[in-house]
Amino acid sequence: MEKDKLTTASGRPVGDNQNSLTVGPRGPVVFEDFQLFEKMAHFNRERIPERVVHAKGSGAHGHFTCTNPDMAKYTTAKLFAGVGKKTPTFLRFSTVGGEKGSADTERDPRGFALKFYTEEGNWDMVGNNTPVFFIRDPLKFGDFIHTQKRDPETNLKSPTMMWDFWSLSPESLHQVTILFSDRGTPDGYRHMDGFSSHTFSLINSKNELFYVKWHFKTKQGIRNFTREQADEIRGKDPDYAQRDLFGAIQKKDFPKWRVCIQIMPEKEAETYSINPFDLTKVWPHKDYPLVEVGELVLDRNPENYFAEVEQAAFAPANIVPGMGYSPDKMLQGRLISYPDAHRYRLGVNFDTLPVNKPQCPMHHYHRDGAMRADGNFGSTPNYEPNSFNGATEDPAYRERPRTITGSVDRHNHRLNNDDYTQPGNLFRLMPPDARQRLIDNIVGTMKSVPQPIQERQIQHFLKADPNYGSGVAEGLGLKIGKVVASTR
Repeated sequence: MEKDKLTTASGRPVGDNQNSLTVGPRGPVVFEDFQLFEKMAHFNRERIPERVVHAKGSGAHGHFTCTNPDMAKYTTAKLFAGVGKKTPTFLRFSTVGGEKGSADTERDPRGFALKFYTEEGNWDMVGNNTPVFFIRDPLKFGDFIHTQKRDPETNLKSPTMMWDFWSLSPESLHQVTILFSDRGTPDGYRHMDGFSSHTFSLINSKNELFYVKWHFKTKQGIRNFTREQADEIRGKDPDYAQRDLFGAIQKKDFPKWRVCIQIMPEKEAETYSINPFDLTKVWPHKDYPLVEVGELVLDRNPENYFAEVEQAAFAPANIVPGMGYSPDKMLQGRLISYPDAHRYRLGVNFDTLPVNKPQCPMHHYHRDGAMRADGNFGSTPNYEPNSFNGATEDPAYRERPRTITGSVDRHNHRLNNDDYTQPGNLFRLMPPDARQRLIDNIVGTMKSVPQPIQERQIQHFLKADPNYGSGVAEGLGLKIGKVVASTR
């Protein structure tokens, strides 16, 4: 079989790919060695900026199959058009705080980002493996992430930074409790659940709106590592989760998830006992039980990691007809920040890359920009309205009107907000041995933290459950009476 000819990026055949052009055998390289400069210049640019968060990730292709015959009650979205309807998907798992070369068994939330390639455009479900998050106001996102990165002086990870921020942000307690429980170190990506975390909405043909939370329940069963196991694997195989996922699919042991939603009619959101748009809280299942809507299967590994995983760009702004957002402040912030991050990292035409490109017809007036490689819509008009048969809007797809009242102000989200009941309930739900592991994990990271920060954080644990706070205090060698007195 005849081999392909090596060429430059412009297609010019290469005669010698082993030696630079030089003046004599020992002389300097000459400026006209275009091949050398092309290779060096491209090599220097091989690494696009890594994601500020979710830098270490793994991905796989698959499909979603609708299993619920009653979805028309809630939405007109075509991927739910009937039982058996299949939609191709791409899922990227990730850790949150670590760099691209970090271990994927670190104690950290896990990203769970799904792209559904529907006939009405892409739906991106950009979630985590936890149903809540550390903060509820996007103004604090950069501050929080800075505490998970590196100290600006030492360039080391800093427990003091983390616990200082958390102790001054009581809304973080629910997620902190999850993070330091067994769920903070999942056994790979296949044995964990995924959540939208945010509240989204579905809209039916009668224009009725239902608020929903998405749940992806692993069919492999939940499996977690203890702190000791995770630490051991981190040293032996920092790419454990990537290896596990790729190997399972390669062996045709395809991972599956049961896809469910919690459904809250629009009117009920006005009077529900908790703020249904607060990202630090869950909707109790006794009030809004899970309703199964489909199955997700991952059945194909990427052929090229960079093209399909590193360049994958997800944005919660990407929804399809029959879906909507919610007043969740964190979601509102992500609608803007995610596409903006992709424009910085991948370029303004990130959505023309194959892994991000919708698998349905597209007609818009975005033109030009770096790396425009798809024909740029040829000779068609680049403005609207126009007289040359260009694409026009369809009033049938106008957003559903909403009535909003209230004063424009920087409202204090910590006023009259219960940040302790749900973390306390979660603590009390754990069996005794799991509670002790939670406390031990917290104590292990807090030992080096200044005592005033320890005491401030213990106050939050105490408000959630007395045994929670006293357990951490005892583990740190602090007398609980003095801790309580220190804040009076």
